[in-house]
Amino acid sequence: MVDTSDFSRPPGGPNASDLPMTASGMKAWFVREVLPLEPILMHFLRQNWRNRADLEDLRQEVYARVLEAAEREFPAKPKPFVLVTARNLLINRVLRERIVPFDAKADLDSLEVASEVPGPDRAAIARDELRKLSAALDRLPPRAREAVVLRRIEGLSRREIAERMGVSENTVADHIRVAMNALANVLFGEPSELTRRS
Repeated sequence: MVDTSDFSRPPGGPNASDLPMTASGMKAWFVREVLPLEPILMHFLRQNWRNRADLEDLRQEVYARVLEAAEREFPAKPKPFVLVTARNLLINRVLRERIVPFDAKADLDSLEVASEVPGPDRAAIARDELRKLSAALDRLPPRAREAVVLRRIEGLSRREIAERMGVSENTVADHIRVAMNALANVLFGEPSELTRRS
């Protein structure tokens, strides 16, 4: 029969450090100090863990870790200790979920799933489209080509392009509009006469 006399100690009884580190002393401390924190612990877990199905298991794992730590030394402040333990457990779970084991990679390879690397036909089509784009860019008026390259390839803002080209932002917008329309016409089959302008 289990000795339950320690379970009924009043909260004002001896401190955790005064209790012997026996199984009954550990149980008494746990029942008195940790179990009343369950609503706070569950609220914390619900707020910080997306999968509700895991909550009960997480609570039990927190309790196991708290008891394991208490075997070495009773925490002076159980509430922060329980919540820090829960936080660390969640951090460990998140880190574990982000790690893909090498075995999983090997399993994926054995499934012969289609590779994201383009095949020779797609590579040839991409090279052809790139040649068309390069030829279309060469046919643009020089200022329009410069504006579109600075905007679309180098990623500069209109203001940065205007400063570099020595024109207004509205002029940059006009150059880009002209260039994009001309490129669309060339690349998508609508004939367009591109003339070089300065």
